[in-house]
Amino acid sequence: MADEAKAKGNAAFAAGNFTEAVSHFTEAINLSPTNHVLFSNRSAAYASLYKFTEALSDAQKTVEIKPDWSKGYSRLGVAYMGLHSYNDAVLAYRRGLEIDPNNEPLRSGLAEAEAALARSSRPRTGPGVSLFAEAFGPDMWVKLGNDPTTRGFLQQPDFVKILQDLQKNPNNLKLYVDDQRIVQAMGVLMKVNVQTRGAEDVKMAEASSRWSPEGKRPAAAEADTVKEKRPEPEPEPMDLSEEEKEKKEKKAQAQKEKEAGNVAYKKKDFETAIQHYTKANELDDEDISFLTNRAAVYLEMGKYEDCIKDCDEAVERGREIRLDYKMIARALTRKGTALVKMAKCSKDYEPAIETFHKALTEHRNPDTLKKLNDAEKAKKELEQQEYFDPQIADEEREKGNQYFKEQNYPEAVKHYTEALKRNPKDPKAYSNRAACYTKLGALPQGLKDAEKCIELDPTFAKGYTRKGTIQFFMREYDRALETYQEGLKHDPRNPELLDGVRRCVEQINKAGRGDLSPEELKERQAKAMQDPEIQNILTDPVMQQV
Repeated sequence: MADEAKAKGNAAFAAGNFTEAVSHFTEAINLSPTNHVLFSNRSAAYASLYKFTEALSDAQKTVEIKPDWSKGYSRLGVAYMGLHSYNDAVLAYRRGLEIDPNNEPLRSGLAEAEAALARSSRPRTGPGVSLFAEAFGPDMWVKLGNDPTTRGFLQQPDFVKILQDLQKNPNNLKLYVDDQRIVQAMGVLMKVNVQTRGAEDVKMAEASSRWSPEGKRPAAAEADTVKEKRPEPEPEPMDLSEEEKEKKEKKAQAQKEKEAGNVAYKKKDFETAIQHYTKANELDDEDISFLTNRAAVYLEMGKYEDCIKDCDEAVERGREIRLDYKMIARALTRKGTALVKMAKCSKDYEPAIETFHKALTEHRNPDTLKKLNDAEKAKKELEQQEYFDPQIADEEREKGNQYFKEQNYPEAVKHYTEALKRNPKDPKAYSNRAACYTKLGALPQGLKDAEKCIELDPTFAKGYTRKGTIQFFMREYDRALETYQEGLKHDPRNPELLDGVRRCVEQINKAGRGDLSPEELKERQAKAMQDPEIQNILTDPVMQQV
């Protein structure tokens, strides 16, 4: 709805209806108060109405929301220029150029602001001061842009360059007196009615020309996102056929029905909203927004099948008449949302995920991507829940135990893994698989399983035995000793834990006496250098100096 209000504001701005544009942008801001583009566009509309105080307020809000967006500082500069705060305008343009050094509107705006600042500090009378200096002041672009006889000239680069030159040095006016456009412009600026020779032969682009507070060049407020051409003036009703008249009237009526539906939707009056959207769809079948809006109502009401039906029809119709891919993506996303709502098992998520993928193919929207990720996560969680079966998990663990006794460790790992899929909370399965990994020499994997076993059941002594054994084989005797001692807190008389402590103490004492072989010493030194605590000590500047 905010996008629709924004689009209406852009259209009104392009048509020169600045008051109406302000109204639409205000509506959009109320719906989306954190959208910096909306404040920027309304600032442009206010500037076109010479309401520079309001324009400044919106420009400041734009910069507050999006401080790294150069366009906001351009709006600030325009507002300050309108308020004759030339020093502030210079600062605003310079700040924008720090963010985007190659931005041409900011460069030209800065040049104008600096020129205006210089003129404001010079004496108004005296030798060498041009009689026409005031005419080429900062309000020049506003006056020329709003006068129908000179508005089109602003689209001509050579004319704009001449005016820039005259702003810098008004005494150069004598160089351009033969240019009828300059004569006409002077008449407007000095409020003199000038009849120029051959003025009707000068090319004018009235259809899309309107002064933009951005600077010299006319532009619609939509320039913040997508440049739009102002629509060509519609022919008079008498030039339309009866069929065309009827079609035009139906489209207008359909839009009214849609707006009424939007109002009802905001009030949660869903039945009334559906009636209006249905009527709008009957009047104009070329606009799929009526269908997608009705689908949104069905989604809110929990009528998911009706929602999906409307979305499918919107996609089919949109592709037939080659509508904007964003509209088709919106319909697909809404369908995917309805499918997620209907999902009761993991397989039910598959069509929803497929639909979200199709929507992202049409248009990569962050909201759609989030919905896809949420659906995939929910599907995975359901799959785990559906696969959960403690009885089968126990059977698989027993099969693994049998293969372990037969010393067929790879096959034992396979069954223990299946047991964990069936019951991920079984500490015994993790302990047994850790023992298999130890036999296979896969010590890191075994250590990980032993730690998971302890995490699930901190009182299970076998978990500490597995972990300590692996650390012992990795020659991490100090850590193995700590693990065994931690296990003895839960089972003080466990023979495996007591034996582990004894073996660790022997190895530590052996190292203390210097009874290590050269290979063992070298390995121990290498392991020590990999220890994070030792590495941290060695990075200390004092230790490096030592």
